[in-house]
Amino acid sequence: MKIHFDIDATPQELRSFFGLPDIEPLQKEMLDLIQKNMYAGLEGFEPSTLMKPFLPEHLQSLTTLQKTFWESLLGQYSQKEPKNPS
Repeated sequence: MKIHFDIDATPQELRSFFGLPDIEPLQKEMLDLIQKNMYAGLEGFEPSTLMKPFLPEHLQSLTTLQKTFWESLLGQYSQKEPKNPS
């Protein structure tokens, strides 16, 4: 037996139904700040530096995790390449 529901609701209605906070004002503020800094042409401006304080610690080092993953993947690939007998 399968039951199928179609719910016609906006994202804002669903957030309030599930009790999630309305982050639209925060999102607008952050995007305005990013846009302002980009227009100002700040040298070395990176949006990731703005968001770093808001990210959990394990996501702040995501670049390191990705680098480690790719290095191990490429290392295993290079070890499994068939060698041509000369």
